[in-house]
Amino acid sequence: MAQKNGFGKIIVTAVVAGALGGGITYGGVSYFNSNNNSTGTELISGSNKNGNTKISNVKVNLNTQAEKAFNATKSTVVSVINLQRESSGDNSLAGILGGLEGGSSSSGSSKKSGELQASSEGSGVIYKKSGNTAYIVTNNHVVSGANALEIILNDGSKVSAKVVGKDAVTDLAVIKINSNKINKVATFGDSDNIKVAEPVLAIGSPLGSQYATSVTQGIISAKKREVPQTSESGQQVGNATVIQTDAAINPGNSGGPLINFAGQVVGINSMKLAQDQQGTSVEGMGFAIPSNEVVTIINQLIKNGQVVRPALGIGYTDLSNISEQQQRSILKVPKDVTSGAVVLQVNANSPAKRAGIKKYDVITELDGTKITEQSQLRDILYKHKVGDTISATYYQKGKKETGKITLNQKATSKVLSEASK
Repeated sequence: MAQKNGFGKIIVTAVVAGALGGGITYGGVSYFNSNNNSTGTELISGSNKNGNTKISNVKVNLNTQAEKAFNATKSTVVSVINLQRESSGDNSLAGILGGLEGGSSSSGSSKKSGELQASSEGSGVIYKKSGNTAYIVTNNHVVSGANALEIILNDGSKVSAKVVGKDAVTDLAVIKINSNKINKVATFGDSDNIKVAEPVLAIGSPLGSQYATSVTQGIISAKKREVPQTSESGQQVGNATVIQTDAAINPGNSGGPLINFAGQVVGINSMKLAQDQQGTSVEGMGFAIPSNEVVTIINQLIKNGQVVRPALGIGYTDLSNISEQQQRSILKVPKDVTSGAVVLQVNANSPAKRAGIKKYDVITELDGTKITEQSQLRDILYKHKVGDTISATYYQKGKKETGKITLNQKATSKVLSEASK
């Protein structure tokens, strides 16, 4: 998603640096002249009258598969403008003086709502047309916090949009517009069938709609790469399985399609890795939500307006967050139990409650998978549907227990820190 400054325009700054070692520096990149034996001081003899250079009339036919794929999809890619209201507080001089002597407004009068302004921009792809409605898939973070949405179509026309549903877990959202100007929709390919090193194209609006329908080319770097997902507070809550690509993905590309050379959408561009934890700059590491997951989620969003997922109905934390002394005195787990999820809260009438799980139990295995970190619980649960039954291994007052949990209702499970209890 591309952030907008106060003037509503993107400022592009050219960096001019001094040349080092005889190199010429443009925008911080040094280009060095190749070495030769000439001193550079000799005059070249010859006439200056032969200024007859011409442009060659040779035409190159570059009707490539990449061009065909782009042309087949470009009209379905849109810019998504997130409009938000200014602060409703009146900070003008008139507003400040309104309740004072000489002011015209009374203390009981209501303040006018702030006007809508472009807060940020992203991308989206039109994938369905039904009657007078067309549906667009984009990222949840592109539409998050919006008071209104505006879509810029491929032909430059602007239309208003409404949110159909959004899902913060997968970072996907569906929005809808009037279909009277929509003549084509994108198709989804099977993301399970993509191959590492297969060429792909990313289409979107990097840095905003002034660069709308920009296309970059790269390859699939990895089919299923796990990257950590964090909550708004910065706490890791699980892992996302995404497609890794080296096609350039920049702010504003969020929500746009990653397409194969058949012109099919195989992923929705969502994020990029700009630097590692040590602060080292990283290039060519972009990530897209696989199309098979996208289709599953957007079908639920259109049908229900939300994604219903199973949950245990507990609050929990990682066993490593509990001191060794408390592990023995309160949790009473054996010394050889070094990992698991500690139950700090059990919701009434939840699947966990009905299965006999209690506060301070330590879940060490779920659905046949050992719990080595708390984020695994969510990943395991989200592979199942409401109504599924899964196995659980846990320690209750020091005794190892096994049982079955039926995920037959929607419940809330959340990560809790030790300090929150």
